[in-house]
Amino acid sequence: MKILVTGSAGFIGFHVSQSLLKRGHEVVGIDNINLYYDPSLKFARLHELGINKEQASAHNNISQSSIYGEQFKFIRLGIEEKENLSSVFETQKFDKVCHLAAQAGVRYSLENPSAYIDSNLVGFANILECCRNHAIQHLVYASSSSVYGLNKKVPFQEEDQVDQPISLYAATKKSNELMAHSYSHLYKIPSTGLRFFTVYGPWGRPDMALFLFTDAISKKQPIKVFNKGDMQRDFTYIDDITEGVIKVIEQKEEKRIKKNEYYKIYNIGNNKSEKLLDFIMEIEKHLGKKAIMEMLPMQPGDVQKTWANINQLIQDYGYSPTTNISDGVKSFVEWYKSYYKI
Repeated sequence: MKILVTGSAGFIGFHVSQSLLKRGHEVVGIDNINLYYDPSLKFARLHELGINKEQASAHNNISQSSIYGEQFKFIRLGIEEKENLSSVFETQKFDKVCHLAAQAGVRYSLENPSAYIDSNLVGFANILECCRNHAIQHLVYASSSSVYGLNKKVPFQEEDQVDQPISLYAATKKSNELMAHSYSHLYKIPSTGLRFFTVYGPWGRPDMALFLFTDAISKKQPIKVFNKGDMQRDFTYIDDITEGVIKVIEQKEEKRIKKNEYYKIYNIGNNKSEKLLDFIMEIEKHLGKKAIMEMLPMQPGDVQKTWANINQLIQDYGYSPTTNISDGVKSFVEWYKSYYKI
């Protein structure tokens, strides 16, 4: 199968691309390698896929992997570039699309809203148009647990009301689901939105809690603990997330099409809510250092607790997360020490 993976230099996109390649699929990755966080980490991920920095830096140029050969190609490209994106679809002839590119980050959306409009709305519309015009068999795309917003009922279920987003990031992700629904309904495009819950693990983003905490604790610097530590998250290890995404991509769509189920939404998480302070304790344990905690109030756009009900993904795809936070944090800390040579 030939699959487009957008955001392939990103955290989840890198892992999904690598897993698809190991399973024998042909992958074309695109990423704009923006400056939201240090691009050296994005270049390093691509290097693991056989694309060197010089290749990855060239805009709108197709590069071939030194590890996977023609099985993996990379193009530096923003999804908001409609004509260039359409050209890639036209020449590459994809079977399926795994759309993981987006402007990430809840708190950053308060500072730079235009970046979210360009990437998450305009860019997503371009992806949908390309899928419509090029007979894509299945669009699998990243949504987010943030769409649940002020929902008080836990665990979160796909049928819950999601009309109260409390950040622009969450609003754009909910908008993506609505846009996908309209395209699936109008043009019979099978689409599957995956609401990710707090993904963590090796090669993770530097703006996320695990990376920030590990970096600060290792340097004996204070960490910012919001809502004075009274936070819970459905922390989900990257390998479990990747397994779920691959299951959705690889399954044939015939049954869904016969049942006229072109549009589907699933939670993808660990099915368990963990206390933030317990998560910090695991980092301390595996680093062998104590955290200096700066207790702060809740931040705008944040929520106190997330917890995914994943019964639908289990039922339809046999999804089965297996990694507990102790093992997951240990893997991340080992990667962090190796990557930064500490």
